[in-house]
Amino acid sequence: MQVLSSVFDWVADVFGLAQQWLYEAVVQPLLFSMGWGAYLEDAFDATGWLLVGLIQLVIIVALIGPLQRWWPGEVAPADPARRAERRHAIFIDFLYTLLHRLGLFRVGLFLAIDPLWDALFGGLALAGYGAWHLDQWIAPWWPGLTDTALAGFVAYLLVFDLANYLLHRAQHQFEWWWALHSLHHSQRHMTMWTDSRNHLLDDLLIDSAFVLLARLIGVAPGQFVALVALSQLIENLAHANTRLHFGWLGERLLVGPRFHRLHHAIGVGHESKGQGTLGGHNFAVLFPVWDLLFRSAHFGAEWPATGIRDQLPEAGGRDYGRGFWRQQWLGLQRLFSRRQAS
Repeated sequence: MQVLSSVFDWVADVFGLAQQWLYEAVVQPLLFSMGWGAYLEDAFDATGWLLVGLIQLVIIVALIGPLQRWWPGEVAPADPARRAERRHAIFIDFLYTLLHRLGLFRVGLFLAIDPLWDALFGGLALAGYGAWHLDQWIAPWWPGLTDTALAGFVAYLLVFDLANYLLHRAQHQFEWWWALHSLHHSQRHMTMWTDSRNHLLDDLLIDSAFVLLARLIGVAPGQFVALVALSQLIENLAHANTRLHFGWLGERLLVGPRFHRLHHAIGVGHESKGQGTLGGHNFAVLFPVWDLLFRSAHFGAEWPATGIRDQLPEAGGRDYGRGFWRQQWLGLQRLFSRRQAS
């Protein structure tokens, strides 16, 4: 454990040096040239997210990309028109990934929402209600172990993953939320880029929930970045178009491509008993233990088609949009049409 902790600390130090260099060499001069010197402190944090995103993109392309080429699940169709349609759908997912991993969405989140959280928690601090630190609370249970940053990171990771499971299940339980989240499931050609294919309002709700959770349980800013980065990379792998699987035991320890594809499967992953009603299986993001505990796990060796039942021609052929802005607009239409119907 001490060796792992030392490696963890070394990685954090190297990342800190790289963040400092990128900030001083690129970001800071750019801000001064644009007259935005008032944002220097915030820009340093944004530089960390940018660096994490760049590292993630390299890992996705260098490690997950070859898996899709060597052991593909869905093979590109021979028909040129269908192949072009598939290529366009995947490209839109790639744009979603760039929007999130290069920090553009997070900058918008910071400008719109973070001042509210700062005011809220600042007021609580003045009233004597400070953040509760999970790692300090569990430290007496494992003397000599949870003193390390690594042990605290693992504890926070488990809490975040449970919250992710519950929020994800809620996205499939409430019709108004499914109206937004269904965009993510409307991809008929799922790949490693599909993880970021979400409605922006859906992302706003999820990201806000995790920012609040992080502050409530005392997650340090650096740990929060690492938690998000690791979770996102595993989600990229889980969405990958590859038949790679972890075996009987492995699929019960870590969410992989086959387990998560069943979550995206028509009639299996987001319906109750294939009847078209909300529900589904395999909501876990990192660890399938939550699906096992809450009886929502579904294991199988099949490689089913992905999408939503109402996209099928025989079910009405509902349009979820081909381009980014069309997808966002149709998501809002679904949301407000459901609200009016209720």
